[in-house]
Amino acid sequence: MTKKAYVIGVDFGTDSVRSILVDSSNGKEISSSVFYYTRWEKGKFCNPSKNQFRQHPQDYIDGLEYTIRLCIETAGPSIASAVKAIGVDTTGSSPVAVDSKGQPLALLKEFEDNPNAMFVLWKDHTAVAEAAAINEHATKFPINYLKFVGGIYSSEWFWAKLLHILKVDEAVRKACYTWVEHCDWIPFLLTGQTDANLLKRSVCAAGHKGLWSLNFEGYPPNDFFASLDNLLDGHVDKLGKEVFTSDKSAGTLSPEWADKLGLPIDTVVAIGAFDAHMGAVGGQIEPFHLSKVMGTSTCDMLVAPKDSIQDTLVKGICGQVDGSIIPGMIGLEAGQSAFGDSYAWLKKMILTPVLDILAKTKNTDQETIVKLSEELSEQLLVELSKKANELTLSLTDPIATDWLNGRRTPDANQLLKSGVIGLNLSTDAVMLFKTIVESTCFGAKAIVDRFKEEGVPIKGLIGLGGVAKKSSYIMQVMSDVMNMPIRIHKSEQTCALGAAMFAATAAGKYEKVDDAMIAMGQGFELTYHPNPTRTAYYTKRMELYKKLGAFIELN
Repeated sequence: MTKKAYVIGVDFGTDSVRSILVDSSNGKEISSSVFYYTRWEKGKFCNPSKNQFRQHPQDYIDGLEYTIRLCIETAGPSIASAVKAIGVDTTGSSPVAVDSKGQPLALLKEFEDNPNAMFVLWKDHTAVAEAAAINEHATKFPINYLKFVGGIYSSEWFWAKLLHILKVDEAVRKACYTWVEHCDWIPFLLTGQTDANLLKRSVCAAGHKGLWSLNFEGYPPNDFFASLDNLLDGHVDKLGKEVFTSDKSAGTLSPEWADKLGLPIDTVVAIGAFDAHMGAVGGQIEPFHLSKVMGTSTCDMLVAPKDSIQDTLVKGICGQVDGSIIPGMIGLEAGQSAFGDSYAWLKKMILTPVLDILAKTKNTDQETIVKLSEELSEQLLVELSKKANELTLSLTDPIATDWLNGRRTPDANQLLKSGVIGLNLSTDAVMLFKTIVESTCFGAKAIVDRFKEEGVPIKGLIGLGGVAKKSSYIMQVMSDVMNMPIRIHKSEQTCALGAAMFAATAAGKYEKVDDAMIAMGQGFELTYHPNPTRTAYYTKRMELYKKLGAFIELN
């Protein structure tokens, strides 16, 4: 009888890290655990008014150890000894300044409270000016170094964030040896490496956010960066020429981490990648099917065989990279900067004054106040969804753009603000919620339309993530707006499951991640179909969304 083998998938999200331990033969979840970043929960090192969102590396380290140890303790020693590999995904682009040993500067005493020495989270938009400078600078070169990232460089990405940090913080600038993505640093940490020059960088991060391409024989040359700003001089030379797909090994657990986690020292650690990329694999992506990872933001992933896409370049997306999602295929990425965040914004706006009043009331006891607050928080969006679904649709209903956190795609512009028109004294919270939901779905439709306009067909939609699993109202509106069915994947943790699939492949349990995806995939639980009576309404509303967007961009 073949011995069972197990793998661990670790998913670093915006608010928390999740780990799952699964059977590598069938993807069955044995145990799971979640850790919420303690500093992040307290709002430390963030300033939303300045679009500054930073995360301390210690939160990542604490969460990594806590979640894996709990998974192992829950599963038991017999399973722990049979764990063969760990795969990791993270948000991105979420880079950090490290010293020559590869240690994030915030882990050093002198930088422990300096936000500029921490991971610059994906949603941080402090580098808008630097992104604009990169876009203008790129036009001066005979080679279009932005052509594989949609032609527009974003403030959410690697080089813009590096330049911003170097410009605003002299101490960090002097101490920074190189700049490292979160998804590349975690495998480096787990394998016990202490030389930043030996850090293995993923093709996922390098290609989609770092301007790496086989067509350029690596990154753009140092002259491209140094002539933009001499602060960047030499940084590209420290990144190395080679990048790796996530089915490859970054090494094995260091003795220190093997002891911390209670795992065998020969446990393989796979090359990391971004959460949505591994989520697409965990959600069993298919060629030309748009895999929508819907959480605080959305990441829309698509894979295409090389011979079918050939020289097609899609303008205004987050890049197309050979091997970034499934090795051997071209991976294309798009997405929205705010999706679940849009609903969270409305929820917070409605509830904050109510909860403040509740907290101060003397008309009931503290225990009741806590329970009421929790119930309101849990039930508000549920109730709004129920009531919104009952509304009679009218073309004169309010309409909004989905740019509450700028626009990621199509055509990145993080300076854009959201706008809403059509409000009157009859507009209530339910109608405003409907308006916000529709705006996010129209933003999603704009992405699909861009792919089609550029010659890339969309044959189907796959819904993944918290919003896809929890909100039937939002998913039905999405299907109606898209006029396409949306399949919802069974797994609650597609990103972590995808990481586990790559771990199993890196450990040699499968020849290709495609095989792991088939064997370990959990399938789909339901499909939303477009309602023919609503699709015509949304087609007309989409035109209004475009007109509003065009007006906002011009003003």
